[in-house]
Amino acid sequence: MARAFAKISFTPDVQVVQSEMGSRTSYQGAEFGALETVVLGEAEQAFIAERDSFYQATVSQTGWPYVQHRGGPAGFLRVLDERTIGYADFSGNRQYISVGNLRGDDRVSLILMDYPRRLRLKIWGRARAVDERTEPELLRKMELPDSRAPVERGILIRVEAFDWNCPKYITPRYSQQEVAALIEQVRRQPEAMEKSVPRALGAGAIPLTITGIRQVTPSIRAYELSHAEGGSLPEYQAGAHLRVPVELPDGSVTSRAYSLTDAPDDSEVYRIAVLRMDDGEGGSRALHQGWQLGTRLQVDPPENYFPLHEDDCPTVLIAGGIGITPIKAMAESLAAWGADFQLHYTGRTLQDMAFARELQRRFPEQCRLYFSQASDSSRLDVAGVLANVSADALIYVCGPTRLIDAVRQTARNLGIRAERVQFERFI
Repeated sequence: MARAFAKISFTPDVQVVQSEMGSRTSYQGAEFGALETVVLGEAEQAFIAERDSFYQATVSQTGWPYVQHRGGPAGFLRVLDERTIGYADFSGNRQYISVGNLRGDDRVSLILMDYPRRLRLKIWGRARAVDERTEPELLRKMELPDSRAPVERGILIRVEAFDWNCPKYITPRYSQQEVAALIEQVRRQPEAMEKSVPRALGAGAIPLTITGIRQVTPSIRAYELSHAEGGSLPEYQAGAHLRVPVELPDGSVTSRAYSLTDAPDDSEVYRIAVLRMDDGEGGSRALHQGWQLGTRLQVDPPENYFPLHEDDCPTVLIAGGIGITPIKAMAESLAAWGADFQLHYTGRTLQDMAFARELQRRFPEQCRLYFSQASDSSRLDVAGVLANVSADALIYVCGPTRLIDAVRQTARNLGIRAERVQFERFI
């Protein structure tokens, strides 16, 4: 919800600081265009329904914020419709600070955390209290069926904006129940090992184990793959991809190729990012559902049909959507070499763009973001970008076919030789 989020959050003072710190240009595009209809999608609704706590901020008459922790059984924060959430308010220490603040200012801000998966959803809304006397039917929608505690009121929140936050500095934490389940899983492992050795997917020569999973956007997950036996992994160069096995629901095994997202280093891991496409052929959906920590894979060495040059000529990198994956590795490699490069990254909205905030922080002078669902002024102007490249620059583009075709056609129109434009297509 980039436009609604920006309207609330990017105040004049915030804009001044963004300008001072060099991020104003990247975020400015989110402020233009018509204000979208704020709707909680399936990912947001499912995330809310799984939470057993959240943090809520209200505004007092003195202007001080008041932040309160709210907890209960999973699902106590109810999704009543695609723009409305609410919860039952039980008797506590009887200070009534949040309820009192809402009498004078109905604005609230919520932060919902999933510490194990390092996910964070921020919600802004307008709240009001609901009681048994005036709106009994509405209050009952927020009550917990198994709770014996008396409900004093309900808090109904009309969602004005929401935003998924960067997971980088979220420390994984686990509840007592989650820890108990992990301990039980470890306890049972020797028994399971005696019965059967876990089957590895694929038939390649390199044994890998999934050692890390991170949700980078609501529909994109990043996976860390390590050598299953502690050995060294074959080297690769930026632009390379790894073909991995995926088990489909019918039990058959297929394969999919995913770009390695990081510049080559000595970390001895491979990292890929996978966009879940529910309207695709089912491979990405099966991968999201089937791959877990500890999943074993057998793969062949990485291949590279989209290699990055190794000289010091200037470089223009253009990425669309999930096409950022090989381009990210290229940007990191060029930065490590001290090379001159530009990075132009376009997506639907900021929350849909994997690694966008990370790339902004790491390359504030080189990275520019564009949003296809915003106004024309914040969309990627391919002609404007290519018209200003130097005569010896190389251009790399990865993303949807329409983006690649636009770059190649524009380059031809500007007299840029075809061999200076390298591309790799992503659906």
